[in-house]
Amino acid sequence: MRAATSRPKDFSNARVVCLGVVAFLWLGLILARLAELQIFRHAEFSRRAERQQQRVIEFTPRRGVIYDRHGRELAMSIPVESAFAVPAEVTDPELAARLLAPVVGQEPTEIEQRLRSTRAFTWIARKLDAQQAEQIRALNLRGIYFQRESKRFYPKRELAAQVLGFVGLDENGLAGIEYALDKELRGPAGRLVIFTDGRKRWFQRVQDPPGEGASVVLTLDENIQFIAERALAAASARTRPLAGTIIVADPHTGEILALANWPIFNPNNYNQVPPSRHVNRAVTLAFEPGSTFKVVTVAAALEERLTQVEEKIYCQQGGIVLAGHLIRDHKPFGWLSVREIIQESSDVGAIKLGLRLGPEKLYEHIRHWGFGQRTGLGLPAESPGLLRPVESWSGISIGALAMGQEVAVTTLQLVAAMSVVANGGEWVQPRIVREILPAPLKHTQPPPPPGRRQRILHPETAEWLRVMLRGVVVEGTGVRAQPQGYTAAGKTGTAQKIDESGGYSPTEFVASFIGFAPAVEPVITIAVVLDSPRGFYHGGEVAAPVFRNVAEQVLAYLNVPPDGPILPAATHLRQQRAAVGDFTPQLFEATYWTTSTANSSPAFTPLREWGSYQAPTDAARIILTENESVEVPSLLGKSVRAVVEECARAGLEVVLVGSGVAVEQTPPAGTRLPRRSKLWVRFGHALTSRPHTM
Repeated sequence: MRAATSRPKDFSNARVVCLGVVAFLWLGLILARLAELQIFRHAEFSRRAERQQQRVIEFTPRRGVIYDRHGRELAMSIPVESAFAVPAEVTDPELAARLLAPVVGQEPTEIEQRLRSTRAFTWIARKLDAQQAEQIRALNLRGIYFQRESKRFYPKRELAAQVLGFVGLDENGLAGIEYALDKELRGPAGRLVIFTDGRKRWFQRVQDPPGEGASVVLTLDENIQFIAERALAAASARTRPLAGTIIVADPHTGEILALANWPIFNPNNYNQVPPSRHVNRAVTLAFEPGSTFKVVTVAAALEERLTQVEEKIYCQQGGIVLAGHLIRDHKPFGWLSVREIIQESSDVGAIKLGLRLGPEKLYEHIRHWGFGQRTGLGLPAESPGLLRPVESWSGISIGALAMGQEVAVTTLQLVAAMSVVANGGEWVQPRIVREILPAPLKHTQPPPPPGRRQRILHPETAEWLRVMLRGVVVEGTGVRAQPQGYTAAGKTGTAQKIDESGGYSPTEFVASFIGFAPAVEPVITIAVVLDSPRGFYHGGEVAAPVFRNVAEQVLAYLNVPPDGPILPAATHLRQQRAAVGDFTPQLFEATYWTTSTANSSPAFTPLREWGSYQAPTDAARIILTENESVEVPSLLGKSVRAVVEECARAGLEVVLVGSGVAVEQTPPAGTRLPRRSKLWVRFGHALTSRPHTM
């Protein structure tokens, strides 16, 4: 009996042991799993939880400011608001979409689809204007929130649009300086972290504010840029070209003071115009230069001592045969000196000098002038132009190159080349970025670092070229480029364009004038290029008057003293009308000049309609009389309104330049002038010193 009763007890003990072992193993497995989850894979699962509970949204940083050379803002970032939604909190997506659609300009179905998504966050509309943001707030919709962002703003609208470029929705640079210096201008992005529960409902958000990018100081002068763009717009209205460019540069430092393109666009609304308007033609588009290139040919022949300025060359009555091809001049010439070849722009004369040089020497000199290679200005998509190596030249290539064909250049390269003559023989690298300022620093203007320089002409050669180019303006093809009161030098160009057939078009031309002023001590180099003007198309007819218009205004703005003859007003008006035909004040700015009869020195008074005063356009109103004279009052320190009233009381007509208070007047106070004479008064800030003239 005892043995029979022990067996059930032993069986029960075994069951307890088995259950204990199983429980121990089960607990071990649980502990092992917990160890795996909490220790070994803790970081992985934490990241998973964060992805499920958090949504990180990056919003646009604050880009640095772009200034002109005098610290005036050309591009800045302004705070705006963007609307976003937490879909799980929107109670009626259909109604919310119908209310939001007309405010943000989107389709209701598109907004409703985003509001019905399972995401924790969705944008409704970014970078709203103040009115839109207020309208959305007034709707008081559940689940709709706002986030402050930065939006790029160009306060001067179209001014220097192709140079500045523009940015996209995420404040990334897409063109111009905005693209070229995007890394410097773009600051660290801001972060918005949204925490949601299991039902995607938002219960907390943490914001990391964005940083600010570095600021950029350009070499551009806002006022000179305005002068160039206004002159280009007037020329485009008159000649109706496909496009046009003007560059104003300092020939000694290479700094670009103005770079204007036409057609223009407003970078605040860059997506509302064709992409072709965004192109910076002065830098990216190359063309055959035509006769402006003869300066390089003549300079090379003088440098190699293959000719002299007064050497007579027979131009064969306007025709020369190269490799079986007859090349005709624009008019028949007989014997011309080298100086006259430049002055009259003789193709045959330039070809004969090119033949003396030979292919290798001509190619070498062209390369020295920077053609066929990028200048390194710093703007995107700069073209190197086109200059084929000597081994690929044909039998007539040397003649074509000598007169500006079979080579493609940019307007920027032409400005750099003409600056070589203006500064005495050095090729100076063009620059448009003056300084990059780190974000914590305030705006300053230290002296610009020197650019790359290379002497390519002897000073004597450069001096002879200045003399010859001065002759172009005085009595050659560029007489319409002569600025009133200043000397100038330059070269006209008229180049046939290549048509669709691959040959030269008989109707499409590129008209240009490249020059500098004053001729003796140059301060500025100016290039004017008009692509396919209608009607008159020669560079001396359509581009030279634009050069004169820009030169007169820029030199007066820079306070450069007159160094040339000042013609009586009526004579100058007749010359202007002969040069550009009849014009209206809306299309072309007239320039009036007066001569004081109280003393022998002329009174320099250029008319610039920069102020609110509208100058008279009737030449009869500026005829001077000798029997009435008045004393010029002291106008310094007075406002524009006070100056106009004072001059009206004295019987004098006033020319206003700039804004602020009067800081300079010509003639000075106390001078006696005939009644109805004109005064030139420049306005500025009372503590502002003389403008930087480089």
